Formats: sequence, structure tokens, C-alpha cells
Amino acid sequence: MKGKAHCSARHLNHVCIAVRNIEETLEFYDELFGLEVSGSIEHIEDQSVKAALVRIGGSQLEFIEPTDPSGPISKFIDDRGETVHHICFEVENLDQKLTRLEEIGYRMVDKQPRQGLSGQIGFIHPKSTRGVLIELVDQKTARR
Repeated sequence: MKGKAHCSARHLNHVCIAVRNIEETLEFYDELFGLEVSGSIEHIEDQSVKAALVRIGGSQLEFIEPTDPSGPISKFIDDRGETVHHICFEVENLDQKLTRLEEIGYRMVDKQPRQGLSGQIGFIHPKSTRGVLIELVDQKTARR
């Protein structure tokens, strides 16, 4: 049953996997599939992770490694193991989307856009999305 979309997604930007060792993981995916990192491994201080993107056709895999042993990504891996952390959809006008979703009752991790690896990002809390952490990204604001 289709309803009115509250947040139109342009396409799936990436699937993010939380890992213990990003360098070893990248070597594994390169060996298995011949996939190379799209850029460099970046430190994202406000999220306490090292992150890298790997392009696969029109989409990407993102890998995140915790840099804080007591931070949320470390706890996530301790609880669930190395696995999918979130999925990311590309949208336009991210600030408007975040405001609108909160206005209609979605629980938001981010009420304002912030800089991420792929551009300005905002997360919707998994309690509002049937247990899946969803990231929204506005690629027009990507780092160049």
C-alpha cells in the first residue's frame, strides 16, 4: 500500500558496516571483490570513528571503525558484532526533511544537518523506523 512520502529518497547512497579494523576490512573486500576505497580513510571526530567509502556501481559501502573504546560504535560492535550499522538514502533539501519528519512525529537523532563523509547528514532514530538506523544525506553538500 503506497501512501504519501514524507521524505522522497533519490537513491540508496550507502550501507554502513561497523568493523573492528577498517584497514583489514578494506583489504578483505579488495581481495574478495576487487573493490577499492573511493577516497581515503577519514577520521570523523564528532562520531568517534574512522570511515571509508567503497564504490560499487551507483552505490557505496561505508565502513566505520570506532576510535573510542567506550563510544557508541564500540558498544554496538560489542553487542552485535561486526555487522550492518545503518542504511543511507540520498535526499534533497535535508534541513527541510529533518524539520518535516520531526514535525510529523518521527524521533530524530539529528534535528539539524551535520557534516558527514558523504555530505550533510542527519539520522532518524531506529525507534521510529522499525529498528533500522536510517541516515539521510544531501550529496550536494559533499566534501570535494
